Amino acid sequence: MPNLKFIRDRIQSVKNTRKITEAMRLVAAAKVRRAQEQVLATRPFADRLAQVLYGLQARLRFEDADLPLLKKRDVQTVGLLVISGDRGLCGGYNASIIKRAESRAKELKAEGVDYKFVIVGRKAAQYFQRRDQPIEAVFAGLEQVPTAEEASKIADELLSLFLSEGVDRVELIYTKFVSLVNSRPVVQTLLPLDPQGLEPQDDEIFRLTTGAGGFQVQRDKVAAPDRSNLPQDMLFEQDPVQILDALLPLYLNNQLLRALQESAASELAARMTAMNNASDNASQLISSLTITYNKARQAAITQEILEVVGGAEALQ
Repeated sequence: MPNLKFIRDRIQSVKNTRKITEAMRLVAAAKVRRAQEQVLATRPFADRLAQVLYGLQARLRFEDADLPLLKKRDVQTVGLLVISGDRGLCGGYNASIIKRAESRAKELKAEGVDYKFVIVGRKAAQYFQRRDQPIEAVFAGLEQVPTAEEASKIADELLSLFLSEGVDRVELIYTKFVSLVNSRPVVQTLLPLDPQGLEPQDDEIFRLTTGAGGFQVQRDKVAAPDRSNLPQDMLFEQDPVQILDALLPLYLNNQLLRALQESAASELAARMTAMNNASDNASQLISSLTITYNKARQAAITQEILEVVGGAEALQ
């Protein structure tokens, strides 16, 4: 017969665990909202910067501008910037980005190209350090809602590697936020900067809302900002090439900050989903244990009644 005290203790333990997972889900939801507000707050600067760069692109031929960040070299070594998380309990978020980074490294090795890792997040750093992979720098302990200062530090490291010709190309591997239950690891070239990336295009932002008793993601299409050409009679106090040389690092910082924000939103959404599933599993386990407890308690009561009846018959 099952031990009733053991079952009661197990039920209480699972209830305590459910309280923790539910609290973690709500905390992750609050941080997703903060990430959303940050994206909205940084958008005006990003739009105006893109507008100025697009205007300069129309006045200049970027291909003819002798700028280090636009210069394409024969690729001998590629820097792989991998953005992962510092913490676990977020489903397959870290595993998927590590797998994508490892796959890209194998592709480069098969092509005869060397690679170096620049890693954001403790999980990916621990994974590749245990496998003696070439790691140039590690950034860990970042805020779960990324800041411009953190993006600037990472961008400075990448610029140093690229301008010193330590790497000939920098590729960014991060998790693109799709929905609360779906994210996608992607790879994109970060350096050298591609002028085609300045073309106007529709963008979208996500908003975490509540509905039907749960959290939902609303995706809003955002029209591209007005990127009309700069007036032909506009005079520059400095040479346009010098202005462009000063603005391109800012554009790089903005691109990196956006990737950090997308990755953070993906991690938090994965944690929300994982904690929600854990809470549901805990509820099911509590229900199953309660049924087992009631059956055992009823069996114990029945056994006691039989013993009383048997004792009474023996006395007669």
